[in-house]
Amino acid sequence: MLRAAGVGVGDEVVVPAFGNAEVAEAVALAGALPVFADIDPVTYCIEPAAVEAVITPRTAALVVVHRFGRPADLGRLHMLGRRHGLLVLERSETEASYDEIARRRERAAYLDAKLRGVRTPDGGDGHTYQQYVVRVPGNGRPDRDAFARAVRARGVDCRVPVKTPVHRLPEFRRCVSLPETERAADETLSLPVDGSLTKRDMQRIAAACNQLGGLLQPAF
Repeated sequence: MLRAAGVGVGDEVVVPAFGNAEVAEAVALAGALPVFADIDPVTYCIEPAAVEAVITPRTAALVVVHRFGRPADLGRLHMLGRRHGLLVLERSETEASYDEIARRRERAAYLDAKLRGVRTPDGGDGHTYQQYVVRVPGNGRPDRDAFARAVRARGVDCRVPVKTPVHRLPEFRRCVSLPETERAADETLSLPVDGSLTKRDMQRIAAACNQLGGLLQPAF
């Protein structure tokens, strides 16, 4: 898609580092240079002001990735693209049926009401909860990882959504300041909200998390 749009050698393409490496790899395959911009800490999508901060005369395009079922701020990003003459490309996550989304939202609402000691996601407009991502506050990665291990030991299938931001990977290592990306990579944890989960399943998930309140206290 990038090559077809005329993006190639000598061009820069702004991409998020919070996610997998596929987008940056596609930019590199087109012969362009991926440039990483920070994310919005609420939506986990690329943040318009952060994009504007890394635009140079070589910037040709911006790739927007909607994250965890929460859409990016497309209005501001397209406006930014028009102002700077950039191609704005969107990469959506897996589509789901209306019924599946409704079931996810129901289960997400249950967790919103029941969870204690973790920061629940901000639903916002159009959130489909492809993943229900909470924040485990405290001292960063050790606290989140200890929490995840303890929740799994109680039979709950949770996972770390982004283990290593792309700008930390050897093939894309950059000396850039992405504080929100770094913080999200250290604190986020995805809990199950699949439409097949029963009320008992949801009660078990909430109970397993809430029993671990002691792990969530920051050390001084």
